[in-house]
Amino acid sequence: MDSELFSPKPRSRRQLLKMATSGAFGLGLSQILSGCGWRLGNVRSGQSNTSSPNELFLYTWAQYVDDELFKDFRDVTGLRSIRELFDSNEKMMAALQAGKGQTFSVLYPSEYFIPKLVKADLLAELDHDRVQGLDNLMPQFRRSMADLDNHYGVPFAWGTTGLIYNQEKIPEGIENWDYLWKNKEKLTRKMTLLDDSREVLGCALKSLNYSVNETNPDRIKKAYEKLTILKPHIASFTTDGWRTQLAAGDLWVAMGYSSDAIGLLKENPKLRYIVPKPGGSRWSDWMVIPKAAPNPNAAYQWINYLLKPDVAASVAQRLAVTTPNANAIPLLPQELQRNTVSYPTADVMARCESMTALTDDAEKLYNKYWTQLTS
Repeated sequence: MDSELFSPKPRSRRQLLKMATSGAFGLGLSQILSGCGWRLGNVRSGQSNTSSPNELFLYTWAQYVDDELFKDFRDVTGLRSIRELFDSNEKMMAALQAGKGQTFSVLYPSEYFIPKLVKADLLAELDHDRVQGLDNLMPQFRRSMADLDNHYGVPFAWGTTGLIYNQEKIPEGIENWDYLWKNKEKLTRKMTLLDDSREVLGCALKSLNYSVNETNPDRIKKAYEKLTILKPHIASFTTDGWRTQLAAGDLWVAMGYSSDAIGLLKENPKLRYIVPKPGGSRWSDWMVIPKAAPNPNAAYQWINYLLKPDVAASVAQRLAVTTPNANAIPLLPQELQRNTVSYPTADVMARCESMTALTDDAEKLYNKYWTQLTS
């Protein structure tokens, strides 16, 4: 049994799902999931579910639930929870459009993706009379650009996007995005960017003092052209493949998520995480209810349970996620409360933007330039 695969170290949501579905090292799916503390009785693989009033079906990222959470929820409500996993917002939406909205009671889309789901008429508007604990949320999550006043969803986890670098290789440190361009020769094949069009074009836009949600064609083009200058020096566009190489010193800097950095920095003191100036993106993943949800009553019970400060604090600590629940943070260990990767300073927060859905024309441009950049 591979020790790294089954270690308790935090894994990214994409990494966990890839492990679970790859049959890694010749293991079957049931062996992999049980080794990670999952049981096939609680995990579905794309088949239609028959709803019961005593069951809750979740469609989520791999990092966001575990057996302990399901057990505690069942002890309180009597509801049995069953999960199915996705590894991208696009795959989740495609499944819903194929009719699986009648399968799930709760989904976990990213914040910026919510308007797409609303536009496609796939989400139910929340009945705030049935939601308990919205006042526990940080103010910025009540004023979301994607879902003002939580009409459709409730945030579960959030973080920032920045650079993780090896301090031994870059002792002068990194303060801004332009460091990559100014030092591109030294960093040739020593740096990676995310395999994500919005994030990568977003960092270039921020480096030009534009918004990560830019829709102006000329500004989007400038960001693309700036990235083409960097491209010959990039080792790869990857969301997960940089970890081992960065720790070994083969890579010096990688673009990544704060949720990935939390565990890595704890394991490797020579690594540092920074949200470069003039700023970056602040991402979050939310809980929403499909319009065709089979058991909305169970969905509200799930959302209300996770809005409880003590539950949110326990989940944040155990699953290594950053909670948006302001009243949960004082319940966390002091060391975690002071961790500025998990809970950034006000200065960092002020220069981070939440992504939101683009116009159709802007989205086409992002996709066009991303295809050209990565081809």
